[in-house]
Amino acid sequence: MNSTDIRPFIQVSDLKISTAFYEALGFSGEYAHKELVLLSNDHCAFFLYSHDKPCTESNCMFQLVVSDIEKSLAVIENLHDFNFKYEPIRQERWGRVIYLWGLDGEMWHITELL
Repeated sequence: MNSTDIRPFIQVSDLKISTAFYEALGFSGEYAHKELVLLSNDHCAFFLYSHDKPCTESNCMFQLVVSDIEKSLAVIENLHDFNFKYEPIRQERWGRVIYLWGLDGEMWHITELL
């Protein structure tokens, strides 16, 4: 198998508001179906889909690798219209990381690798 891409599917309880949240983070959203949105940013992409049992940090974690963690933090700090949480930049042995929980509890490791 020669893979060229991976696109996870993330369950969300409110597709419209979750799409707006990820668009505010800098992703572009495109409806693939009435209950399925493809979000992309440069070479990264993932799907959101409506589900009555959304992801939680205990069963849904993702790593988003960025080139500038400071710029990513600035974008996150300027989001005021959404109910989410995050932890500021933390130094880990593999790089610097922001832990961010999406609207349904999905956990993102936004990472600038060493």
